[in-house]
Amino acid sequence: MGHSVCLVIPARNAARTIGRCLECAVTIRERGDLQRIIVVDDGSTDETAEIAQKFPVTCIRSEAGGRSSARNRGWQAADEEFIWFVDADCEAEPDALAELLPCFDDPKVGGAGGSYKLLEGRSLLYRLVHEEIIERHRRMPDRVNFLGTFNSAYRRSVLEALHGFDPTPARAEDADLAYRVFGAGHQLGFSAASRVAHNNYTTWWPYLRAQAQEGYWRVWLHLRHTSHAAGDSYSNMFDHVQPPLAMLLLASLPLLIPPPTRFLAPSVAIGLALAQIPMTARLVRRTKRLAYLCFAAMSFVRAFARGFGLAWAVLSYLPARLTGRHQAREKNGSP
Repeated sequence: MGHSVCLVIPARNAARTIGRCLECAVTIRERGDLQRIIVVDDGSTDETAEIAQKFPVTCIRSEAGGRSSARNRGWQAADEEFIWFVDADCEAEPDALAELLPCFDDPKVGGAGGSYKLLEGRSLLYRLVHEEIIERHRRMPDRVNFLGTFNSAYRRSVLEALHGFDPTPARAEDADLAYRVFGAGHQLGFSAASRVAHNNYTTWWPYLRAQAQEGYWRVWLHLRHTSHAAGDSYSNMFDHVQPPLAMLLLASLPLLIPPPTRFLAPSVAIGLALAQIPMTARLVRRTKRLAYLCFAAMSFVRAFARGFGLAWAVLSYLPARLTGRHQAREKNGSP
């Protein structure tokens, strides 16, 4: 069964990675799996547009409206039956799209997503982050309720019916769209054999800053989709309780002295530490790399970053949401 597919790549200041991203995309197009490539330059101030124009792609200029707005500009400019989304810092394997499209042979499937591959020579942090994602993907079935936009495709008709991505959140827009597609009665497919490499998070500060933003926008997401607050195909309640535990640990530190409460902080710390064991054990068992024992420490620290974002949302977003003042804040796509 043939498929008409347009690839949409949102890009902002992606000069470092857009060239390799498009080299991979053009290779897929030459295989005949892809009809068109659209790059949406989202207000870049570097050479992103100049590099993209060297390739056989359609370039659209957008005025820094954010990733969701850029993706919407892209798919609205396409007329293909399917829209494939890949990020500008990703490198798709030659058969990434070919492995994804069979999901749509079932007319009930409105969207489908794939997994990651690792790039060689990257930092330990990079490998820990991406090995965890791969491990989670390995446990996902072929029908899910969550997709990530680093490698996902949707029927154009579904995007039209649901008005595409919500430009409100700076993060969690991929989960929001997947939840809405799933809630509208469509199935979501998943293929672990469809893989792209992701050029991100090799150093601590950018990663932890992104995780704090993730914690913030997860509050928005779970208030909007309360039925998924306990988890989805990618994560579960065990993951979601870790940021609140991290904040509870910090809040309980002043109680170390009074006798009735001196054991609260150690108990919470032990609980948070124990929560890292299952994923750490799975990573080490699968990869046979003892260095991945470091995942426990990385994940422990990450819980605090996400917790700070969650606390930030509780102190700023929630009061504004209750009074209606959140609209101007959300319009800018930032807390």
